[in-house]
Amino acid sequence: MDGVKRTRLSPEERRAQLIGLGVRMLADRPLEQISVEDIADQAGVSGGLLFHYFASKHDFHLAIVRHTSEEMLAATAPNPDLEPLEILRDATASYVNYVSENRGTYLPLLRGTASSDPDMREVCEETRTEMVRRVVEHLPSLGIEPTSRTELPVRGWIAFVEETTISWLHRPQLSRDELIDLHVAALTSVTDSVESARALSG
Repeated sequence: MDGVKRTRLSPEERRAQLIGLGVRMLADRPLEQISVEDIADQAGVSGGLLFHYFASKHDFHLAIVRHTSEEMLAATAPNPDLEPLEILRDATASYVNYVSENRGTYLPLLRGTASSDPDMREVCEETRTEMVRRVVEHLPSLGIEPTSRTELPVRGWIAFVEETTISWLHRPQLSRDELIDLHVAALTSVTDSVESARALSG
């Protein structure tokens, strides 16, 4: 511990260290059970110092969730060097891999969608909005022309991918490749349904 206390970090490094410790703790305990005292002890700093970097315990928890969101988005970024269909499959596979390897830290982000905390919901909404933007941006390369009616089914598809992946982790009734194939096929289905619905209503 003394060795940790003697380590001098810049404010940016210290803040990143504290968030990193919080993310690691999130792997085996709920977000609300991550205490300032435990984080300070792990970092070798006083509890009061933690509040020099975060306005409150809530602000610290929010920073953990935001970090998890940014990490997931970075891990699932589309690879422009692949063929169009492979870009979608690769990004979907990366999502399945990320959630599989980080279920303890990522699940709280999904739970934030239903949280009563507006700040947590905002982080989740920003994450999903970025995921929607990425998908819509790549639709033309898949032969699907985006319209003003496209975003809604894409958002629904993302919710489908999230739910099926989480359910698969608990009960893997499909192989990993079958799950990814299901995700890829579902995107085409939901975007095609927009035109089908227009035809029915027309």
